[in-house]
Amino acid sequence: MFKLKNAFLGSALVGAIVVSGSFGTYSWFTSETNATGEITNGTLEINNSQDMETKIIEATGFAPSQLKYGEWLKIENTGDMDAYLRATYNQSLSADVPLDSYKVGYIAYKFSEGQEMTDDILEESRIYLDELFNGTTNEVKSMSKAIAPGVEMVVGFVEEEEVQPAAKAKGMSGKAKMVLGDGSKEGEKHEFWQLNDDQYIDLSFAIKLDEKAGNEYQGVTYTSNLNVTAKQMDEGAKN
Repeated sequence: MFKLKNAFLGSALVGAIVVSGSFGTYSWFTSETNATGEITNGTLEINNSQDMETKIIEATGFAPSQLKYGEWLKIENTGDMDAYLRATYNQSLSADVPLDSYKVGYIAYKFSEGQEMTDDILEESRIYLDELFNGTTNEVKSMSKAIAPGVEMVVGFVEEEEVQPAAKAKGMSGKAKMVLGDGSKEGEKHEFWQLNDDQYIDLSFAIKLDEKAGNEYQGVTYTSNLNVTAKQMDEGAKN
């Protein structure tokens, strides 16, 4: 009987433990959710990142007091971000003669999408450049409303920025010239050179050789290059 009671007692305890264990066991149900996101940098391009194929200016037999008009160059913001432009006009001579005898002027028009150069604007540009070299026009900015509403225009002489050491080292007389905005966000002078993502600039140069240039300028080749860069136009962008 003692053994039997112990056996029953043991079985009862085991049963109690089993029941207790079953009652106290349960599962934690879990719920899960995900969130994703991405940031894509904007594209900033000028002329689809391609060099301009049109030559700035070309002439043979260039003589003192002659004024030569260049071709039209298009600077287009082909990216999806607004931009500040900076451009450097570089010039050099094939002989060691003063470069100052070459006077360089320019005229530029800024168009928005849907606007384009017209014959009236082309005629107007020639008049402005003639007046510039004749000393009757200083650098100006206008809206040219009579020609095309909303089209902005700027005309002036290329301004000296710095001497080119590389050109000097090669025995050539050369200077770098700043002709567009310097990438600044401020100042009326630079507002023209801020391009929205739907705008472009048509730009043309004119060069005149001083009437006092002597025989030393015969056979001299004048070479020029325009380098245009752009940076993002955003309040949070680094200057």
